[in-house]
Formats: sequence, C-alpha cells, structure tokens
Amino acid sequence: MDIASRPAEPDENTQIADAAPPPQAPPVIHREDYLPPAWLVPEITLDFRLGIDETRVTSKLAVRRNPAGNGAVTLRLNGDQITPISLKVDGEHVNDWRLDGPDLLLDLPGAQHLVEVETAVNPAGNSQLMGLYASNGMLCTQCEAEGFRRITFFPDRPDVLSIYRVRMSGDKARFPILLANGNCTAQGENGDGTHWAEWHDPWPKPSYLFALVAGDLVANHATFTTMSGRKVDLNIWVRPGDEGRTRHAMDSLIASMKWDEQAFGREYDLDLFNVVAVADFNMGAMENKGLNVFNTRYVLADPETATDADYDAVEGVIGHEYFHNWSGNRVTCRDWFQLSLKEGFTVLRDQLFSADMGSAAVKRIEDVRVLRSAQFPEDSGPLAHPIRPDSYQEISNFYTATVYNKGAEVIRMMRTMAGPERFREGTDLYFARHDGEAATCEDFVRAIEDGTGLDLGRFRLWYSQAGTPQLSIRLEHGGTRAVLTATQTVPGTPGQPDKQPVPVPLRLALFDRDTGTHSGERLIVLDKASDTFVFDGFAKPPVLSINRGFSAPVAIEFERPAQDLVFLAAHDDDPFARYEAMQNLVVQHLVAAVGGGLSEAERGAGRAAIGAAFAAVLADPALDDLMRGELMILPAESYLAEQLLVADPGAIHAEREALKAWLGRECAAALAALHDRAVGVAYGRDAAARGARKIKTQALNYIAAGDAGEGARRAIAQYHAADNMTDRQGALMVLASLDVPERAEALADFHQRYQGNALVIDKWFSLQAGAFHPHVLEHVRALAGHGDFTMSNPNRARALYMAAAMNPVAFHDAGGEGYRLIGDLIRRLDPINPQTAARFVPSLGRWRRIEPARAVLMRAELERIAAEPALSRDVLEQVTKSLG
Repeated sequence: MDIASRPAEPDENTQIADAAPPPQAPPVIHREDYLPPAWLVPEITLDFRLGIDETRVTSKLAVRRNPAGNGAVTLRLNGDQITPISLKVDGEHVNDWRLDGPDLLLDLPGAQHLVEVETAVNPAGNSQLMGLYASNGMLCTQCEAEGFRRITFFPDRPDVLSIYRVRMSGDKARFPILLANGNCTAQGENGDGTHWAEWHDPWPKPSYLFALVAGDLVANHATFTTMSGRKVDLNIWVRPGDEGRTRHAMDSLIASMKWDEQAFGREYDLDLFNVVAVADFNMGAMENKGLNVFNTRYVLADPETATDADYDAVEGVIGHEYFHNWSGNRVTCRDWFQLSLKEGFTVLRDQLFSADMGSAAVKRIEDVRVLRSAQFPEDSGPLAHPIRPDSYQEISNFYTATVYNKGAEVIRMMRTMAGPERFREGTDLYFARHDGEAATCEDFVRAIEDGTGLDLGRFRLWYSQAGTPQLSIRLEHGGTRAVLTATQTVPGTPGQPDKQPVPVPLRLALFDRDTGTHSGERLIVLDKASDTFVFDGFAKPPVLSINRGFSAPVAIEFERPAQDLVFLAAHDDDPFARYEAMQNLVVQHLVAAVGGGLSEAERGAGRAAIGAAFAAVLADPALDDLMRGELMILPAESYLAEQLLVADPGAIHAEREALKAWLGRECAAALAALHDRAVGVAYGRDAAARGARKIKTQALNYIAAGDAGEGARRAIAQYHAADNMTDRQGALMVLASLDVPERAEALADFHQRYQGNALVIDKWFSLQAGAFHPHVLEHVRALAGHGDFTMSNPNRARALYMAAAMNPVAFHDAGGEGYRLIGDLIRRLDPINPQTAARFVPSLGRWRRIEPARAVLMRAELERIAAEPALSRDVLEQVTKSLG
C-alpha cells in the first residue's frame, strides 16, 4: 500500500513531564495590522566614504506625505545599531528628533521635505553579515529583509519604492572596483589616492534591493542583445585568480536572459548587469536590481572543483536571481507576509528553466525530493505555516521551504489547471497590471484568474492554510467501469486546528494490465472533502497511475498490491510516476519493517519484489543513465520518518541500510557491470557522460554496502583515476562511511590537493560530517578544532554542522550527543550570526515526532538553548515555537 504522511499531533507517549515553561517570545507582527506608509520616499541620494573599519554614509531622502497614509506628521525612519551623527531638514540642522528604540522619529508639518542623515558604520565588526559588511578586504551589502536600516535611517519596508542615486569614494588601491545598482553615470579620481563612482538606478525599488560592492575584483565580461535589440553589458566579478571558473555562470546568465524572453516575454531593462561572488554570505544569492550578490558556491565551477550537482546549482541560482528582475524587482512585495509572491513564483520559473536546459524528468524528481525532505517535515512540525503567513516575530525565519518550494508548487498547480498557454496570459496580465508596484499574493491570484478564466475562489485556501493535504484513494471495478473515490483531509497545525478541503489537481492514467499501455492521461480536480470519478471502457481492473508529474503537493494513501507497483515501475510512461512507484515499493516495505509488522516470509517477499524492480532498472536499455540513477536512490530517512506518527530514527536507519546491503549483494554482478561500464565513459558535460557519472557513484554506494572490501577497492581506484570532482567526491563519499585504511589515505590526499580552495575544503568537512561512519561524532568534534574551521564563515559552519544535523547516525545518536553538538553550536553561533544559528533549530524542534527516549533529550537541548540570557530574535522565535 502507499503510505501517507501522518498528522503532526503529539503522541501521549512523547509528552515531557515537569517541562520548564517556554521562554517569553518576541513581539508578534500580524498581517492584518498592515497600514500603508505615512510617508513615501520617491528619491534617495546616498554618499558613501568607504572604509573597512568605518564607512560614513550621508543619505538625502526626498520625503512626501502619502495620500493613502494615515496623515501622521511623524516620519519614522528605521534603524538598527546605528546612531545619527547629524540630521538636517530642508538644509537646516535640527535637534528635535527622538529615538523610539532603534528607530529615529521626526515630526514634519509640511507635505514634502528633504531629510539628510549622516551615520557611521563599522563593516569589519558586522559579523551578522546584514547591512554593510567586510568580506576578505572587500565591502558588500545584504539588505533583504531588514539590512538597509543597519546602513542608514530609512522607512525600511518593501512598499516604500525609491529611485536611487549613489556616490562612493574610497582608497583606489584597496577598492579599485566600485559597484552599485543600475548604471554607472560618472567616475573619476580625487588626486589623493582615492577615487569615486556615481550610479543611478532609474527603476523605483524598495530598500531591500539596494546593493553596494567595493573591492579588488576582476570580471568575466560578455554582452547580450535583448529581443528589442538593446545591447546589455554583462560582468561576473570575482577575486583575481577565480575568473577561470566563471564561464558556466556566464553561460547560465545568458541562457536565463534568453529563456525569460521566450518563456515569459520578460526583457532586461538596464544597460548593465553585474554579478559579484562573495565568500561570506548568509544566503545563496541576492537579486539586488542590476547588481546580484552571490555566495561563491553558486558562481565558481570547473570540472576539477565542482560536481555535476554544483553545475546544476549554479545554473539554477543564476537563473533564479535573474528572473527576480521581474518577479520581485519590477513587481515587488507590499509587505513581508507576501514573500511567496516573489519567491514561490521565481522558484517555479527557475525550475521550468532548469527543466528546459536539461532533463525535465530528472529535474522534477529532484524538486519533489527537496520538497519531501525539507517542506513536508516543516508542514507537520511546530514551525508549520502557510505560504502566506499571518504573523511573524523575526522575518528572517520565514525564508523557508514552505514559502519557496511549496509556494512554487501552488503556482504550478494553477499552471497545470490552466495549461501553459493560458497561464502565460495570466502572468502577462500580472506584470502589466503591477509593474512598478508593491503587490500582494491576492493580486497575483486575481491576475491568473482573470487571464486564464479559472475560478480560483477556493484555491486561495492554499495561501492561508498550513499543512500537507492527506488523500485517501480507492479504485473499484465492476463490469466495464472503474470508479475512483478520493477523500482529503488537511491535518491541524499550530494555530490552525480545523481546515477546509482545498482544490487538488490530479493527473492520472489507467493502465491495461495486459498491454502495459493507457488510453490517455486525464486531469481531475478534487475540490471537496470527498468525490467520486467514473471511467468507462475497462473490461479488466486497470492499474492506476495517480498524481503523475507530482501535479499536487499532497500525501496519498492508496492500498494496492506490490505487483501493481512493480508493474508501474516497469511500464509507466510518466517518468515521475515510474520513480514514485519504485519509491512506494520501498517505502511500504521499510515502514512495515520498522514497525515490526513483517514476518520473515513477508520480509523476504518484500525484498524480492524490490530486488526484481531494482534489477529491471539496472538492465533496462530504454532508460537513460540520468533517470536510471534517480530510480536507484532509496527514499531518504527523513521522508521515511514522515510516514510514521512517531519515528525511531535508529530503526529506520538500520532497516534502510540493511536493504541497501541486501540489494548490493543480490545485484552484485549487475552493479559491478554497471560500474565498469560507467568507468569507461570519458568526461563531458553532455547528458550521457553526466548520467554515467551518476550511476557510477550510485553503483559504488550499493557495492560498498554489500561488500565493504570490494567497495573500498573500487572506490579508491575511482578516486585516484578521477579527472573531475563528481567522480572524486563520489568515491570519497563512499570511503568516508567505511572503516577501512583507504579512508584516511583518500581524505588526507583530498585535503592536501585542494588546500586553499575554500569551496572544496567545505566539501571535505561535509563529507566527513555526513558519513555513516561508526565514529562520526568523534570526527565532527575533531574537525571543529581543525585549523581550517571557522565559525565566522557561514559556508564553513554549515559545511560541518548542517551535514552533521542532517546525518541520522550523528544527529540521532542514542545517547543524545548529536543533539548536544547542535545545541552547543546554536548557543555559540547566535551571538556571531543569528540568522545562520536559527537555521539549526528546526532539527531539534521535531522532538514530538521522535520516539520517547530521544524526544526527551531533544526537548532538553531546546530548553538549554532557551535558558540563554540574550538570545537573538531569530533563535528565540524558533525555540519558543518548537517548545510551545
């Protein structure tokens, strides 16, 4: 049977007696309290006198009373850890301002004024990496969501759109390149070793899209001619020496610009587009207008240092940030509750782009795997929230898989129901209506509704309800008729105990068992709690393939025999459905095994069915290797845990590894042949070569599980023969989990070979922290004291500790040492970088869904964190909700 995710209701056995009361939560900001700004800032001029230890900022705000505002005479300018040095109104110094917490308040009787504020900031001391900060001698900014207020006083909210003019001056030797949003209008030298540049962005934008970069950089330069014939200069700026690894990023940028014109009719609107790679960055990248700032890991790539997955990530993130030029910049958010307006829509756009650039089938499987491993647990845990939240305490905590990935799935459902052509009409209407505005999710849905002719009245529930809908499917046959009955429930989530049914579009096909074919795919929409759908023309009971292409982000419970899943794994012509049948075959077996509900005979029969399907995947000549590699991957342990009301991580890991080892032994000859074939394929970026590398590591993984000695022999040979990072990292990943002499040899060689390359050394840390080695926790502690480890760089901190938090062997250590490891990290990291620290809290917050002994230890760790006297809002909100 297909196993559905269970509601996130606490089991009585996991309640903690005499628990400490949760800490006091930060103030809550509610969506329903939104008011238009009292004052607008149509234009702003910024003057930066740059320095690493001190940068002086003079801002001139042309403020105007908002006719739609409340008429207040008080201008509120947000600030955060800054103090005004001087303040002028209409050219005159004033002293009648006041501070309300970090904000500056000023009473202005007239309708419009020029407000000038000078501040000083210390970029070198900004470990939070929000606002203006230093990174390896370079100055850069990160202003989303509320970083601009750490630079100067401003109404720092997305619905205040301004035209920016920026002047920067600084030491030419230290800051030879001066970049900001828009187009460079003038530049020159001062004659004292300093120089200056002036920038103008003609498109009104909110403060979160402001950007500045100054430093010693070199550019990979290219041009792009838009569909209207305008030439755009493109630059990807990196540290000297890194420019040779930017070709793929530039190719991806050009492909993105061309694709957005063809797929969505969106043309770039400036004369210049700059991308800058930064080593110290909290996020993946930022879409600042005309000046995208990227984490280096999503820019730098060559075969020696980047895996195929890294290449795909560069292409996807480059596309994502570029697509924001319209879905986020030209049309931005009215307030932060509307974050999915730009992020969900743009994730869908980057997914469609990547699908067109490579294998659409594989891309869809990858997207669903991310959703199930990251978003489904979020939906069933204490941090569950709708894609348009109703409240928040710290906005940085809402950059979540729900807002991004589920947000994309919700918009994809509209596209599925409308069809691509009508959906395009809806998005064209959305851009035309709201260009230059700060819009809402409702504005987007209304445009799609009007452009496609769909009635999306009930569909809006997807925006307001948290939780993953649970579908129960039953298929009955009589005469020549097949009758499908579908029932849905939406589990209760924190603050939303009762839910309404949502419209669920389901693509399906009914297969003839004898011919292995179907008469065409159909689309049904389940828009009520239960409904029945009748299909005629079936003399025999058909085999149902449902939710093809993952047409809806739901969990499905559908009892059916293993032979039906084996049939679909062999015959389904929808690649995702074929993958899903294979996954379900494994899931139903492992969940039953974990629960102790299998006799030895049943265990043997279950393994035999899986082995037959697995052998067919290995041997099928019609499969390309990229898809074959996907079908070989076992369900993630986090996804298996979601199938149980209360999960035992140790039992899940043991059963999954046992099945992997059994398959490695049962299919040893076929796996060895597959590995040998893949070894013979020369490196290339084409699909065939990439597929060969994918199955090479997958085969090696199973071989090592079934026979550690043979796995080590093949892995060390693959490691030393590798002429690319994909093969070398794949071999090292396998070796890192084995307790064999070759492990230490390969790890030492890898570190020596790539010493000084920060991104590759990140891999070295992650591979060890993520390994299923019996002494992995000891390894993580030792690595934390390694000379290459630092807490101040988010990439390095994530490389070690996030890999450990996602590793069931390390994190769910039965004695609680993994929980203590992550708890200690959160407490140490919070004073340095709260945003990064908060990302680790959800792993502990899953305690209600974990077996009682571990649940006690997880909650105790959360209570230790909560007892810290000066937690950031970021961490405190996550901990409070996780304990509540």
